[in-house]
Amino acid sequence: MGSLGVGPAPDTVVFDVGEVLIDETRVWAVWAELIGVSPLTFAAVLGAGIVQGEPVAAVFAHLAPNLAWRELEEEHEERYGGFREEDLYPDVRPCLSELATAGFEVVIAGNQPARRGPQLERLELPCGSLSTSEQMGASKPDPAFFTAVLDLVTTEDPGRVLYVGDRTDNDVRAAAAAGMRTCWLRRGPWGQLQDLPDDVEEPDLVLEGLGELPMLLTAWQEESA
Repeated sequence: MGSLGVGPAPDTVVFDVGEVLIDETRVWAVWAELIGVSPLTFAAVLGAGIVQGEPVAAVFAHLAPNLAWRELEEEHEERYGGFREEDLYPDVRPCLSELATAGFEVVIAGNQPARRGPQLERLELPCGSLSTSEQMGASKPDPAFFTAVLDLVTTEDPGRVLYVGDRTDNDVRAAAAAGMRTCWLRRGPWGQLQDLPDDVEEPDLVLEGLGELPMLLTAWQEESA
């Protein structure tokens, strides 16, 4: 936990998608199948790339250097079938529901293709609004992404917005640079393998799951009232 209770408490919570709301195990398993390697091998190379600071595309360069993997994106989507209820982490619905009941504005916004927007909507998650990077025209860590996020929320003060993400680069550093409060969710490959760089401000919250978030934010509001 970082500086919980210092300064005004957030009244808006914005959630990243991958590994915050959605368990991406199926995403990577389908890619492994498409390029002809085991899910374990794919996961191992992905993890090594994260530790070395490589982009996701490097996985394909290592495992299938002669394959034009981007040409397989449509086939991947057909096999994957989009987000399903089973892909949600178990703590997602309870957390979002508790936050909404407590009066927090809940928003979903992450780096995702536009087609994920309708898939998220079909899950009927308790949120005020949701959008994807492609729909907003900017991807993290571009500051334009966070400017677009502020257009989704009702508050005009970025300091009253908490961004919840699993990555130190795309989420913690970038959201803090935009003036937002930050919650680093340490789950999924990036959350487990990335370290907090020396030049990144300590997050306001560091959590292993979403279960405690409503209680912590409510306590923060009470302390800063």
